[in-house]
Amino acid sequence: MPDTTSPASSPSVRVAIIGGGPAGLMAAETLARHGILADVYDGMPSVGRKFLLAGRGGLNLTHSEPSERFNQRFGSRSSAVAAWLQHLDAQALREWAHGLGVETFVGSSGRVFPLEMKGAPLLRAWLSRLRAAGVRFHMRHRWNGWPEGETATPQMLHFETPHGPLTVHADAAILALGGASWARLGSDGSWVAGLQEHHIDVEPLRPANCGFEADWSAHLRERYAGTPLKSVAMALDRNGEPGTWRRGEFMLTESGIEGSLVYALSAGLRDAIDAQGSTSAWVDLLPDLSADKVLAQVSHPRGARSMASHLQSRLGLKGVKTALLRECTDAQVWQDMALLARRIKALPLRLLRTRPIDEAISSAGGVRLEATGDTLMLNNAQGIFCAGEMLDWEAPTGGYLLTASMASGVVAAEGVRARLMS
Repeated sequence: MPDTTSPASSPSVRVAIIGGGPAGLMAAETLARHGILADVYDGMPSVGRKFLLAGRGGLNLTHSEPSERFNQRFGSRSSAVAAWLQHLDAQALREWAHGLGVETFVGSSGRVFPLEMKGAPLLRAWLSRLRAAGVRFHMRHRWNGWPEGETATPQMLHFETPHGPLTVHADAAILALGGASWARLGSDGSWVAGLQEHHIDVEPLRPANCGFEADWSAHLRERYAGTPLKSVAMALDRNGEPGTWRRGEFMLTESGIEGSLVYALSAGLRDAIDAQGSTSAWVDLLPDLSADKVLAQVSHPRGARSMASHLQSRLGLKGVKTALLRECTDAQVWQDMALLARRIKALPLRLLRTRPIDEAISSAGGVRLEATGDTLMLNNAQGIFCAGEMLDWEAPTGGYLLTASMASGVVAAEGVRARLMS
């Protein structure tokens, strides 16, 4: 894609959007719909790279659950994100995709996917419509922030390009720079220091929807790394006891645990580790059986059979589940049938730390929402708006992150439009 500006000049544009992910692209589309010219700048050779990666296994666009429940998926930021979703909710996002010629369907889990289960066709159609609407793209333009002593305004946006430095003057700017996961796709969090230097309140970026590390034995690592635990339940620790159970599955890794059930609880697990240095994830190995049923079967006379054979025969407990049970209990537990039954129903997995942020599906932290107004304009940098994952909020997997990111792009663009009109 050829650049449309020359680094030899200092061009003036109506609105500069820095970051070509879903939030930035949706901001560009919203502005174009109102006849406002937008220029999208991105440091990578092409836009939407993380969007395409998410689509490799089937692009999860959004979720079909009722809006009241959908809006509560964002933790302490639920009320703020709910306001964004008034501009673009899950149903509106599906209709938007249909407008691009991409039909969607609701999977068995309630998640919404393109009919083709791919992100590339949708992105191609989207970019084609944006170009036709007059949106201009500038690739390999890495934003450098504002030099020391320079006021943070859209009038002086500095970029490094393949042809040398470039300064862009804009009437307004939208920063949609992403978080800090999957740095090779462009989201590396390098913008944090520059914003903090200009007294913009930024929470440290932390992993979200991530795996966790545990101190596994060599035996467990060698025999069971990469093995899924299916039909289980997991709960956060509540003062040494399991909290609310959530059903699903996860996987043992060489370093610890990961998978959809872990991701669903990752914010609570991460926050507990940050506060205490470590935490326990409680696992119910047999959530379909009551505690009384498990105790009765464990206590049944086993004769000459080994305990492993006994558990497999009476409860169907075997393989990786039995291995994890042995890993996380001591010899005393296996001599006390009541205690063993309790551990089958509530097994504590001690977790030491998150996996590195670059491996995470997404990140938490970023520009604090309190540092912006309702339109997502920075309080102390007039004319500069923020959108997407670089803001301080997080969401679980299931299409929530993508929907809210794109909705924030609409909010920022509408804020720009209102500012330009005034």
